[in-house]
Amino acid sequence: MIFREIIRAGSIFLSILLGAVWLRLIVEGGLGVRKLADLTDPEWGYPFSPESAPRLAIVVPGCNEEAAVRGALASLTALDYPNFEIVAIDDRSTDQTGEIMDEVAAQARARGDHPRVTVVHIKELPAGWLGKTHAMWTGANAVRSDWILFTDADCIFRSDCLRRALAYAESSGADHLVLFPTMLRESWGETMMFSFFQTLFNFAHRPWKVADPRAPDHVGVGAFNLIRRSAYSQVGTYEALRLSVVDDMDLGKLVKHRGLKQRVAFGEGLVSLHWAKGAFGVVNNLSKNLFAFFKFSWLRALGGAIGLAFLSLGPFAGLVWAHGWVRLGYGIAVASIAVLYIGMQKKTKISPLFFFLYPLGGVLGVYAILRSAFITTVHGGVTWRGTKYSIAELKAGGLSNSL
Repeated sequence: MIFREIIRAGSIFLSILLGAVWLRLIVEGGLGVRKLADLTDPEWGYPFSPESAPRLAIVVPGCNEEAAVRGALASLTALDYPNFEIVAIDDRSTDQTGEIMDEVAAQARARGDHPRVTVVHIKELPAGWLGKTHAMWTGANAVRSDWILFTDADCIFRSDCLRRALAYAESSGADHLVLFPTMLRESWGETMMFSFFQTLFNFAHRPWKVADPRAPDHVGVGAFNLIRRSAYSQVGTYEALRLSVVDDMDLGKLVKHRGLKQRVAFGEGLVSLHWAKGAFGVVNNLSKNLFAFFKFSWLRALGGAIGLAFLSLGPFAGLVWAHGWVRLGYGIAVASIAVLYIGMQKKTKISPLFFFLYPLGGVLGVYAILRSAFITTVHGGVTWRGTKYSIAELKAGGLSNSL
């Protein structure tokens, strides 16, 4: 009898807690997201004259990206912003990536086109660096500009993307601007996972709070990290992120920690990429860096997995197994998740019907955390671009030690 009462009291507590947590996210997020700029709006579409346009350098690191790099660089050379250059970094590729970069640069020179395309070939990686962070540091050092855009070699840019981003960045006084990319999807599994992690992102990094200097929330996206040269120098350049596995987020963390102005924006179709193939492709891609989010700590990873299971699966389990009015809180949580999917449709073009696959996404999300922790531990570290880094090395050189 006593055990039954304890179970009932626990169910009531969890029902109230989950209902309150999800309802707060819906209310706070619904109001906050409205404040974020949409760069496809007409107000950000005005042109820059060559005389008034700040000088910008686009740094594109690539390692074994022969399937995507030509299209990515072609989209960058077609940008209609009047004052920029491209630095493509071939980071020790063993395929045709470097040759393709050289071809694109030669074609641009032959046509006399703007912009200038420079290719840097890295043959050896210095000790104490990850390949990608070293490539971006090298690229930024090769140019002098007012702004630097760090992007990836598999991203496709719409021609007006850079112009709109600079218009908003200059207008808002931003030191660092993150533009959320459009995730191209080829299967229901990819859509399920991307929509699930979108809701998770709203929990972990409230984008509507990023502009608030009093809030700890920060953002960084590898597809589009635009930063002022002065701010980049102030945060210590990518030298401060030499061994950062999640360098894009850590760049945002440094910007926020230094008290600089950070902004995030939407822009459907301005930057697009196909990140993974299938649901398990997403899980596999996360395996190399998800454990880093938990600072390579099993305690944190287990806590994250349990928390994720509680938030994503708890509402549905409670709605099925609880009885009477105790189900109310669970029902509020489930309804809030459904509302979140309806609200995301406008920005992501994902059908709200994927709400019904949310529990499956939760199961795979928990699996991705545990898989990343297990694989990293068994292998004794992370192999990144052909170089292995021990867990001890990554912990010692992590961002947390420099803040």
